[in-house]
Amino acid sequence: MGYTLIIAEKPDAARRIAEALANGKLKVVRKNGVEYYEFTVNGKKHVCAPAVGHLFVLSPLTKGKGWSYPIFSYEWVPTYTKKGKEWTRKYFENIKELVDGADEFIDAADVDTEGEVLLYNILRFICRVKDAKRMQFSTLTKDELIESYKKMSDHIFFSMLESGLTRHELDWLWGINLTRALTLALKNNSEKGFAILSAGRVQSPTLNLLLERELEIRNFKPRPFWQLELHAKVDGNEIIAMHQKEKFWKREEADKVLMECKGKDAIVEKIKKKQYSQKPPFPFNTTDLQAEAYAAFKFSPMQTLQIAESLYQQGFISYPRSASQKLPPTINYEKILRALATLKPYEKFAKELLNKEKLIPNNGPKDDAAHPSIYATHEVPDLTKLTPQQRKIYDLIARRTLATFADEALRESANAILAIGENKFVAVGRRTIKAGWTEIYSPYLAFEEQILPELKVGQEVKVIRINLLTKETKPPPRYTQGSIIRELEKRNLGTRATRAEILQTLYDRGYIVGKSIQVTKLGETVAKTLKELVPIIVSEELTRHFEEEMEQVFNGKKKREEVVKEAKEVLKEILEEFKNREKEIGKRLLEGLVASRKDERKIGVCPNCKSELRIIFSKGSGKRFVGCSNYPNCKTSFPLPSAGKITALNKNCEVCGLPVIQVWRKGKRPFKMCINPNCKIKENWNKSK
Repeated sequence: MGYTLIIAEKPDAARRIAEALANGKLKVVRKNGVEYYEFTVNGKKHVCAPAVGHLFVLSPLTKGKGWSYPIFSYEWVPTYTKKGKEWTRKYFENIKELVDGADEFIDAADVDTEGEVLLYNILRFICRVKDAKRMQFSTLTKDELIESYKKMSDHIFFSMLESGLTRHELDWLWGINLTRALTLALKNNSEKGFAILSAGRVQSPTLNLLLERELEIRNFKPRPFWQLELHAKVDGNEIIAMHQKEKFWKREEADKVLMECKGKDAIVEKIKKKQYSQKPPFPFNTTDLQAEAYAAFKFSPMQTLQIAESLYQQGFISYPRSASQKLPPTINYEKILRALATLKPYEKFAKELLNKEKLIPNNGPKDDAAHPSIYATHEVPDLTKLTPQQRKIYDLIARRTLATFADEALRESANAILAIGENKFVAVGRRTIKAGWTEIYSPYLAFEEQILPELKVGQEVKVIRINLLTKETKPPPRYTQGSIIRELEKRNLGTRATRAEILQTLYDRGYIVGKSIQVTKLGETVAKTLKELVPIIVSEELTRHFEEEMEQVFNGKKKREEVVKEAKEVLKEILEEFKNREKEIGKRLLEGLVASRKDERKIGVCPNCKSELRIIFSKGSGKRFVGCSNYPNCKTSFPLPSAGKITALNKNCEVCGLPVIQVWRKGKRPFKMCINPNCKIKENWNKSK
């Protein structure tokens, strides 16, 4: 009689599953740098072994020298065969060795399309089976894992698997073919310019969306307007009221009103008070969590997911990739609140909620068939052992979990109309009457509290002054990493699991920069070239069409094979059109690449001759330094760190006035520095940088 082999998605998950299920003592086996676990359940031996993410990836079926396209034939190959991924081999070999003694397999991957594809490939290529039993869980807490084992399905989730395989194939086909087409167009039409230029099924429409906003901002023509701001004193308190005509588009109109009001006091003409309720926030789904974490901590969507994943792997929060805004009663609300009450920051709030007659979360409209929303579990952490980043994300999720059970907040708005003759000015006040859920969630709220003094209709108010404010209309704001994730969800581009990766790819390729996202010259060239010459590549409609097709595969209304066949036919037409215009595309891409590289080398203005300071590489030593573009007439230069990517921050040092740069080093925190080695700000500078 063989043993049951449970395969988990990651090492931490394997450990927690084994610890939860073991009857009695757990044996930890370390072999070839990998840990797996032996234990018994109801008298039968079990082994729980980890994968480490995807152990198989798609690869072209035909190998040859150099790149070509189109590529429509492919196969799954071990991840360790790819450069930089050799370290995954030990996990592959570990599972392979354990297969021979197994007579039963259990899929214990995360319950989503990625997890199902990941485990199915291990089952069919390593375990030599095409089905297994399936545990389904949304947290790695002991009681849920035990329940998941007791109620596991006899089969893997084939609808989820087929949808996931479809997405993998479509994304791979689009990515490899468009990336090769772009890169070869550049390479074949230049002797000196070369770079890997990527494009993708979701990546390209996303870049185009960002460029549209960039151009909207760039082409925006501000329009001047004027406002009148009244300052008055009531019982020693100053109040501010704005003229009811919010914007004066003609200066002479504003001047006329100002003259009419000059030297006169105001009369309280009308007071209107209104109380209104504000419901608690919905529980977090992935997009909401990413947007809120960016707003609160400036964490990128990718960073937020990574931190949340680490908390999930320790059992402290539920699965962080969920579309749901609902908390079902099955998670045991009371048990979670009692656990949170043991943590000092949440004790008061949790105990107050536990005194309620009934616990009802303010569930949102969005749902997810596989998982509830993201919440803090009853297995609470020792907060002192969390990293600062983990503590922040945990606090955000814990407070959101509590807040969704709390009472509505009661707020009051008050509008007072102050009249000077026919001219009306409006003073606005807002105050909180009953804090409700806002007390719990206060660190992440920016409620305005503007309390008006007590006023009576007919009361005369002493006017101190009236200011004439000159303003301009503003362009739409740039997308932030938080707002673009929300926009992609709204437009049905990508998935909750892929949007953060897509955004990161755009940064890595040098197509976008900054937390307030700007499209670079290279990104603009790629997006414009594609939109003007092969517009279907950046089509949101086409991307949404295939998202809907994959949903139909999930629902069993379409076969994976027919969706992939359609995708290949569409892609074939795109690539034929691309090849016909390859020369023109290559020419435009080269121009953009040259301009982009020139732009990247700009550091600032030379302090001596006012020419351009640039990053220059010494032909002799190969070292880089900042030098003046007016060389040899101007020999101004400054040293640079030997390692790391350098970006100009377009601002000068507050101490010496020379440009400030940011240095990015792999695996380390970026740091800012003035280029002047003798700047006083560097007197106590950490030389290890």
